[in-house]
Amino acid sequence: MKKRYKLTDLDCANCAAKMEAAIKKIDGVNDATVSFMAQKMTVDADDARFDDIMKEVVAVCKKVEPDCVINL
Repeated sequence: MKKRYKLTDLDCANCAAKMEAAIKKIDGVNDATVSFMAQKMTVDADDARFDDIMKEVVAVCKKVEPDCVINL
């Protein structure tokens, strides 16, 4: 399943790159992109566990960029 989310308060391209790398390491994630310019995130992950995976994605993103909000 592939879903796109709007991001709020993503402050820099470096943080976006760190978030993308961290999301790709999560078990069940096939691919992920985080665009600083578009303020969007795309996550392609296992359908059966998508909601649980997204909880991990949110937690990982908070560690990298505490102010960033993922509009689920």
